[in-house]
Amino acid sequence: MTLIKGAIAIFRRDIKKFISTPYVIVFTLFMPIMYLVIFGNAIGGTITGIHIGVVQSEPYTVETPLFAQSVEALRNFRSAADKPTVFDVTIYPDENTAKLALARGEISGVVVFPSTLPDDTTVRVYEDSSDYAIPALMEGGITASVASTGATKPLAINQIYGKIEYFQFFGVGVIVMAIFMTTMMGGAFALIRDREQGIIEGYLVTPVKRSSIILGIIGSGTVKAFLAGFIIVIVDVVVAGIVIRTLDQFLLVLLVLAISSVGVTALVVSVASRFNTQQEYASTVAFFNLILFMTSGAFYPPQGMPDWLRWITTINPEWYTVHALRSILLRGQGLTVIGYDLIALCIFSAAAIILGIATYKRTIE
Repeated sequence: MTLIKGAIAIFRRDIKKFISTPYVIVFTLFMPIMYLVIFGNAIGGTITGIHIGVVQSEPYTVETPLFAQSVEALRNFRSAADKPTVFDVTIYPDENTAKLALARGEISGVVVFPSTLPDDTTVRVYEDSSDYAIPALMEGGITASVASTGATKPLAINQIYGKIEYFQFFGVGVIVMAIFMTTMMGGAFALIRDREQGIIEGYLVTPVKRSSIILGIIGSGTVKAFLAGFIIVIVDVVVAGIVIRTLDQFLLVLLVLAISSVGVTALVVSVASRFNTQQEYASTVAFFNLILFMTSGAFYPPQGMPDWLRWITTINPEWYTVHALRSILLRGQGLTVIGYDLIALCIFSAAAIILGIATYKRTIE
């Protein structure tokens, strides 16, 4: 009887403790629904709006029927009758201009149709092979579009970045996961634990400014997150076969890791500063991890997401990190391509630091 009474007492205490935290209860029930909605829509959706360039090889005087009919077929190509068009087609004046746009990442592929020369009979396709699922879909759509004109010309496929496996594609995304998870576990949890133990109150009786406290925490979390991301980069090189070609690319990778680590750490710390218990924080940060990672393009191209998820991608710092790292590690591109990503990450990092300081001060007061 003593054993049973003791067990009942512990049971009642634990249930009362659980009921006394309605915030945790709501998120516990809410998270499975969000996994269904977010994960289900972010993975395996119909890819649409693939930007491709088309051009007719030189020399030529007028558009050939093959070119005109194939372009029209590409613009109207759908994976299903009730789906949006798969391709967003741009006609370029010459082959070099189209290939330059492909190298800059402005389009996913270039289709070069033969001119009127009798020995020029092959339709050439140059594709960005670093985007998982898109190259295969692009090849199928181009083949079907050309065949719909009655032509039997073969396709000559050129993967400008070589054959890239999904392991390498996803390996870059894991770098971002390492940064977020390290920040979540090593930085923000430590902040809440210090508050529970009264260490934060100890800081307040010292001459140290409140903004200095949060900057120190963000700085410490940034170093931890950077080291975690760097370790995964090394693992990708050794295990996944990703190649860092030059010193410039290596330095760019470090720059992206550093800026991303600052922004993500500041964001997570600003969230953590609003909570007094680790349980409440864990419920909230799991939601942020789901939203940010699923819409970062780490698993699946954003072109396969519904519109209401795509707009989240445009404000998601992890998307810019993934895009910048893939541009460097998989495509061998440089600052001219990832400049926009770096600007977006710098703006986000500055805003996250300001938010973190303001949130922390308000919480203490």
